[in-house]
Amino acid sequence: MAATETLRVVENHARTYRRVWRGSIISTFLNPILYLAAMGVSLGVLVDQGSGRQALDGFDYLTFLAPGLLAASAMQTGAGDAAWPVMAGIKWRRTYEAVLATPVAVRDLVTGHLLWVTIRLLMMTTIFSFVMVLFGATGVAEAVRAIIPAIVTGLAFGASVTAFSATTRDHTGLTSLFRFGIMPMFLFSGTFFPVTQLPGWMQPIAYATPLWHGVELTRARALSFDPMLPTWLHFSYLGLWIVVGSLLAARQLRKRMVI
Repeated sequence: MAATETLRVVENHARTYRRVWRGSIISTFLNPILYLAAMGVSLGVLVDQGSGRQALDGFDYLTFLAPGLLAASAMQTGAGDAAWPVMAGIKWRRTYEAVLATPVAVRDLVTGHLLWVTIRLLMMTTIFSFVMVLFGATGVAEAVRAIIPAIVTGLAFGASVTAFSATTRDHTGLTSLFRFGIMPMFLFSGTFFPVTQLPGWMQPIAYATPLWHGVELTRARALSFDPMLPTWLHFSYLGLWIVVGSLLAARQLRKRMVI
């Protein structure tokens, strides 16, 4: 059955993760602590002393920043797990060839991979939300509500980057993707300041990025306010990236791996 083969792929990822989970958990704890301490607390003091609260709808900078960083970190996790690991499976370690020599089909491989990405996102966002509460950025209930939109954001990037990784021939394509795609979105999609603070010509570009939709949803859930667009529209846009990315990933892997 297809479900069984998909779970076999997830099991393979889990068995591999058993060897590295300690280092992964440590970095997952440290990253939000360092981000929130350096940006939310240290820089936040300067922002709050100025006119920053007016631009942040009355929120202090730490409270405004934390859910945005949660969504942006989910983006980085989803994209990272869909970039070099996929390239390794295709080209460097060639584990995908071995997998596809079994009853596992390309569709099962992609679905299992994205299911594992979802599990990784659940772990990361749960820990990040816990750190948000420790810093006093939001309450427990609000932090829990922010987990789902953050996971959906990360999965949107996981699916689309998997499709991209299936088409690129070497690591330079992935490096360029992160340098010219992921990093600019991290900086200019509403994570650190409202998109309305950008120059007029940049704002439509920011609104079109999936990260902005994820940041807007996550921040709205964490801070209990209505997002700029209807919630269903944000989720639909991110869902479109997931569906299209998954279909393209399966198509590209089939063209590349199946003779």
